[in-house]
Amino acid sequence: MNSYRVAIYPGDGIGKEVCDQAVRVLQHVQRQEGSFQLQFSWLPWGCDYYFQHGSVVPDDYLEQLKVFDAIFFGAVGDPGRLADHVTLKPLVKIRQAFNQYACVRPAKLLSGVRCPLVNPGEIDFVVVRENSEGEYASCGGRVKPGPEEVAVQTAVHTRRGVERVLRYGFELARTRRKRLTMITKSNALTYSMVLWDDVLDQVMPEYDEVTTDRQHVDAAAMNFVRCPHEFDVVVASNLFGDILTDLAGAIVGGLGLAPSANINPERVFPSLFEPVHGSAPDIAGQGIANPVAAIQSAAMLLDWLDLKQAAATIRVGVERALADGAATPDLGGGLNTVQMTDIILQCM
Repeated sequence: MNSYRVAIYPGDGIGKEVCDQAVRVLQHVQRQEGSFQLQFSWLPWGCDYYFQHGSVVPDDYLEQLKVFDAIFFGAVGDPGRLADHVTLKPLVKIRQAFNQYACVRPAKLLSGVRCPLVNPGEIDFVVVRENSEGEYASCGGRVKPGPEEVAVQTAVHTRRGVERVLRYGFELARTRRKRLTMITKSNALTYSMVLWDDVLDQVMPEYDEVTTDRQHVDAAAMNFVRCPHEFDVVVASNLFGDILTDLAGAIVGGLGLAPSANINPERVFPSLFEPVHGSAPDIAGQGIANPVAAIQSAAMLLDWLDLKQAAATIRVGVERALADGAATPDLGGGLNTVQMTDIILQCM
């Protein structure tokens, strides 16, 4: 029997609540399949850890995480107690240090889910967000404190970084509907986004079976709403991808349904799986958070471990539950977090 070590980093707020439910589902499908074993290690990091130890994570957190086959992450943030940039820093560092350069965020409108668009058509696309450099490279600084203070935040885009995420997107498009859209803004960002344009022109001929186009980020935001059914695989820089995937989540029912994977394609380091949503301090502790995004992220984790039948079983359970009308308050229903998970388990 294959055995896999999975680190659970619940973090803060509803991150803890949805992680509990995702692990319930993973344990259920593990028993159901009987062909693999997941060994979970719970990591008590986050805001509470900060107030006990003076930092969100221990100094050797990357060394601790390196030994795992995968990392499952909940959410971080409690802005009433600690600044967001402090709580988020370890997650960004994990993505960069572990070369998780492909952030994969599917957007699919499922049966039974209310869409805010009038005539959405069939929405089923994936955004691949460059995850290791770009606008989140933390390069810059602040000078001249006072009324004349200046802040400089420099985006860092490398040809290697752009090329590898584009190739990941093209390879993914080959397995889907064979269409790729690259997000740019080269009319205004004349160095960084022109590099993206140039690399696309270089790589594109190697994937001549994939229909390729590029859209400025503002046009893409409009088209996500106007004609989302036309998208298949979308590749974007770190910041552009981050913003567009929140919009993508909204048009398929809300961030409570939106999963994601932070992938190290070469498998040198563990990959990390997490719901797109944040820690939602306004509802934390009430037991009403939607667990679907975390549960769908758990299915992506199983896919990555090549446990595809188990992943499919989870997705079937989620889709059946939603199609039958199961819903938490964010979807217009009255189920709490545990009840929603109970129904998903019954549908698996």
